[in-house]
Amino acid sequence: MPEYQPQRVVIAGGGTAGWISAAALSRKFGDLLDITLVESEAIGTVGVGEATIPPMRVFHKLIGIDEQAFMRATSATFKLGISFENWGQIGERYLHSFGKTGRETWLAEFVHFWLRAQELGMAEGFGDYCLEHEAALQNRFATSPSSKVNFAYHLDATRYAAFLRELSEAAGVKRVEGKIDEVVLDSESGDINALKLDNGELIPGDLFIDCTGFRALLIEEALHAGYDNWQHWLPCDSATVVQTQLTGEPKPYTRSIAHEAGWRWQIPLQHRMGNGLVYASQFMDEASAKAKLLEDVEGAPCSEPRTLRFVTGCRKAQWKKNCVSLGLASGFIEPLESTSIHLVIMGITRLMQMFPFDGIRASTRDEFNAQSRLELEKIRDFIVLHYHQTQRNDTPFWDYCRNMDIPESLAHRMALFRDSAKAFQKDGELFRVDSWTQVMLGQGLVPERYHPSANIMQPEEMRTFFEGMRKQVVDAVAQLPQHGQFIQRYCASDHTR
Repeated sequence: MPEYQPQRVVIAGGGTAGWISAAALSRKFGDLLDITLVESEAIGTVGVGEATIPPMRVFHKLIGIDEQAFMRATSATFKLGISFENWGQIGERYLHSFGKTGRETWLAEFVHFWLRAQELGMAEGFGDYCLEHEAALQNRFATSPSSKVNFAYHLDATRYAAFLRELSEAAGVKRVEGKIDEVVLDSESGDINALKLDNGELIPGDLFIDCTGFRALLIEEALHAGYDNWQHWLPCDSATVVQTQLTGEPKPYTRSIAHEAGWRWQIPLQHRMGNGLVYASQFMDEASAKAKLLEDVEGAPCSEPRTLRFVTGCRKAQWKKNCVSLGLASGFIEPLESTSIHLVIMGITRLMQMFPFDGIRASTRDEFNAQSRLELEKIRDFIVLHYHQTQRNDTPFWDYCRNMDIPESLAHRMALFRDSAKAFQKDGELFRVDSWTQVMLGQGLVPERYHPSANIMQPEEMRTFFEGMRKQVVDAVAQLPQHGQFIQRYCASDHTR
């Protein structure tokens, strides 16, 4: 057998996407790959993706990241869900929490029994039977190796990239400083042969990973993969962002507050608050967006507001020739449900599962693209739901969202829930039954009927059932410390001590 020659992987671009890719490949494949990451300190990163979702914890375990060290390095806080305010109607609020709500049977999900109990006047709010939901509202949190609390993080994305860079370089990743001046293509195959830097240096490779952000220098500018525009379903195309000082204890949830032409976020870290105002430029101009953001933020600004432009959608092929695109280079679904970092993690995980050690084959590439596309479409539908399922009629933006055509796949889900209280999660789909149920109920999609099995339980039995579940949640939440107190004990950042 000839001696194995490590495949040369070149990652174009750093930031969160680049260094997640470098950390995963280097820590799992070791000497099988020769990994080079090219980035320029002169090129800024978007760096606003500071909220995450629970699957990130699985990825961290996979590549051996210590939770406390990671949280200290990134000034991270814990996240139990997202508070949606003014989405269904102005003045309304609901929490999309990460926990499991109530108890189901093999015949029917919990929501069917909850709807029956509501009819009988025996049930409180849907979220009252979820530990994570109630802990978030009371600003309580704790975790341990035996804890079953489901959570994610708020983190400083710039510090996260730096943390992963340190891990990656220790695992053998070579970082090259420089701007990419040219993508050198093979004249016969059309594959990428090398990246040419502005100093003339050539970085050759076998497989290239495009993490160059919205510019998509490799996958689009060089290989012309094409782009499917989803702005007719997701009309927001701009975000103005600013960081502010904390004005109180960080809450264990993200706030998503709808306004007349979009929504704004609040993401609490240990050392500051991340703020952004997402809007549709068709309905709000940049000056108005900046003024509204600065008017609504809490705490003194730590930076000047900056505006990002984007087009929601995805590449027609996320893997073309010998180039795989990840992060913003592969497409963008706006940050409403904090899926950006998750999509990077899923992309690099999928690539590792299908890594072309013995050469790139069309079948592998096609399967990668098909799985990536399906994942994006399911997430897209969930995001579109938030905009379309609204009763707001106070501005042209909300009139557009309420009346727009939606994907058939989403229309089917909404009709199924309206007709029979049935929500579902297909294999490999990110958002769970609980997530779909919380958002649809939270925004006023009320089922017309429920599964008949909910009628089997006698009224007194139903009362005992719901009172017992509620007591379990109340007692469990009462045992948890305040979120800020737990952070100070568990993972206080050097930047906030």
